[in-house]
Amino acid sequence: MRAHPMAGDILIAVLVLLVDVAFFLIVSNAPNGDISPWYVTLPIDVATVAPLIVRRKYPLPAAYAVLIMGALHAALELGTAAAVASCIFVYSVVVYVSRRAGVVYLVLMLAATITQLQIQVREQWVTDSVVAGLLLILCWGFGEFVSARRAYQAEVEARLHLLETEQDHATKIAVAEERARIARELHDVVAHAVSVIVVHADGASYAIGSNPELARTAVRTISETGRGALAELRRLLDVLRDDRPDERPRVPQPTAGDLTDLAERMRTAGLPVELDVDADFAELPAGVSLGVYRIVQESLTNTLKHAGNGARAKVSVHVAGERIAVDISDDGAGKARPVVPGSRTFPGGNGVIGMRERASVYGGTLRIGPTPGGGWKVSARLPVRLDQ
Repeated sequence: MRAHPMAGDILIAVLVLLVDVAFFLIVSNAPNGDISPWYVTLPIDVATVAPLIVRRKYPLPAAYAVLIMGALHAALELGTAAAVASCIFVYSVVVYVSRRAGVVYLVLMLAATITQLQIQVREQWVTDSVVAGLLLILCWGFGEFVSARRAYQAEVEARLHLLETEQDHATKIAVAEERARIARELHDVVAHAVSVIVVHADGASYAIGSNPELARTAVRTISETGRGALAELRRLLDVLRDDRPDERPRVPQPTAGDLTDLAERMRTAGLPVELDVDADFAELPAGVSLGVYRIVQESLTNTLKHAGNGARAKVSVHVAGERIAVDISDDGAGKARPVVPGSRTFPGGNGVIGMRERASVYGGTLRIGPTPGGGWKVSARLPVRLDQ
């Protein structure tokens, strides 16, 4: 019935028709049977039940066709098809059209039924009318129940679809954010390590003949930096490949408290760094502390790559009220750069994009640009506390 509703309606129509055919055979074969001949009865019976087949597709036209044919069927007293079809269509109009159309059809059907009974049964027409009216009203109430249930199911399905869509969008956003986070981590690790390796490799190539000891020191630094970078890359890749990350031992991420070690590594790489930081960053949220470290790391890496030989860098990290101020500047080895008046931010590569993302994700700000006397400056402001 649910898979093929028209087939079910055809079956209902055939059963109702068979009941009327059986009624015709019984009455016509009775000694005192008084019924219209078969060539009148059978066409009217068929015309009365035929609209049941299309009651879902064309409920309103079929309903009024039954109202007209049912009156003729009942007037000739040909059986029960008119009464059954009328009840079915009171229900169908409410379910498949609307409540208002159902009320109108119910009133017309009640009026037609009462009038028909009053004409045909003069003595007990009141009782029969009450019974017929209650039956039609019962069918109307059943239609109201089914219609409300269908509306409720449609609303539930719509809400579920909306929820699935929202969950799908949330999953895509979460995946994009996680990919961006991993890309930032990979870039920070690789860019820092490769920059140190390149600088030391260049120094070793120049000093290998004149100062072998300095070349050996540079090669050792290259080796240590490469091993450290590989270890961090393996850790990130293990997290990506592991299906059960909670069962693996956790390795702490660098924090703002590790800036002293970072500055020392940069000095070893050949970049003099002046460090001015607060003594304790333990109260910072883990994400903000990691962001401070990565911003300083990326800035110093860029200084090492682009500032040239003889450049010096200064790092200042201080907590001021509800913000932590991060300033990294270099002298660009004394090379002055033109500054556009009023310009405060400058585009950059993946490293600059990563720093901006780290600042904005926590509601902070980042400004990057050259300084008038030569060099470059990065200024970040991040919140000390994150809103819950």
